[in-house]
Amino acid sequence: MANNIVILAAGVGSRLGKPHPKSLTPLTSGETILHRALRHLTSRFSRHSIHLVVGFKKEMIMEAVPDVGFMYNQDYGDTNTSKSLLKALNIAGPGGVLWLNGDVVFNEEVLDDLLPYIAMDRSFIAVNTSSVADEEVKYTLDEQGHIKELSKNIESGALGEAVGINFVSSGDRALLAKRLEECEDQDYFERGIELAISKDGMEMEALDISHHPVIEVDFAEDLARANDTF
Repeated sequence: MANNIVILAAGVGSRLGKPHPKSLTPLTSGETILHRALRHLTSRFSRHSIHLVVGFKKEMIMEAVPDVGFMYNQDYGDTNTSKSLLKALNIAGPGGVLWLNGDVVFNEEVLDDLLPYIAMDRSFIAVNTSSVADEEVKYTLDEQGHIKELSKNIESGALGEAVGINFVSSGDRALLAKRLEECEDQDYFERGIELAISKDGMEMEALDISHHPVIEVDFAEDLARANDTF
């Protein structure tokens, strides 16, 4: 089972325009995005295995969910998710790492699709094949069916979107950390994955979870859609 679960929650979330960290955005159900995610994660995993990478207004998050672990990206104002994930990979205990963006809204059933791959220690990117929006992280596959490209800038041939839930195996973790080191400060972690794939031959499966709704909340319309869906 996943030795480490990491939620990336260090960013300012400026596009949503809230005065608090995006993960603390309330849903109409009364829960915040973060509390919902933690409730689902702790239904399948030990709370002791969960760490949050925090930065922007970190005290608000730490007070809201005091009974998980924390890692502090002190450069949150100048760096992006590549450096937050790097910090997590460098600090977390041994084993594979399941990580998700702090703005992802999902149902707990999606985790059941991930568990067999985590148990086999196989790296994956969870994807939705039914949508290819401009603003989202898109992907293509190589001839063996593994992830080839992973970015917002794929011009043609994108097969779907990455939903913001990913796993790096214990064997691939050091490779990914090395390539995240090479990333520019403003790169997303997907750039590190692309580098590890192209330079090291790292294999990541595209795990299709299209039958489960998963919504990443970047804009007000995403939040409205999440409230309608969940």
